[in-house]
Amino acid sequence: MNPALIMPILLVLLGGGLLALQPPTNVMLAKAGGSPVLAALLSFAVGTAALLTVWLASGNRPGTAPFAALPWYAWLGGLYGAVYVAVAAYAAPRLGLAALITIGIAGQILTAMWLDHIGALGMPRYPISLVRVGGALLVVAGVVLVRRG
Repeated sequence: MNPALIMPILLVLLGGGLLALQPPTNVMLAKAGGSPVLAALLSFAVGTAALLTVWLASGNRPGTAPFAALPWYAWLGGLYGAVYVAVAAYAAPRLGLAALITIGIAGQILTAMWLDHIGALGMPRYPISLVRVGGALLVVAGVVLVRRG
């Protein structure tokens, strides 16, 4: 394995593990506030405060000019995350965490394969292949097995 990939892989593994903690903590917020949308809002507020703190400590101050040239859809990333967080706060107690996460991963893989195939949003193009489709089918099979278990 390329040694330069070890740190990104470990960070993604950590991030994925933390994602499994997000739904149950947001379920607590949703129960307390009576709304998965409020839970998502509170979750994002805490995340925004944390990111603001880290960004301010970094000293990175790019100004506004680089953002002006971005296409409108570049601003939608937070919306996708907000939808997922609210849906997860709603669905986690109904599906269970393992099913929620595996179904979400299946959705991510299917969407990512399509985005890779067309080289969407400025990303490099990675065409769909039989091996990649096989991998996606294994994930979908995993969803079924986790849901039935």
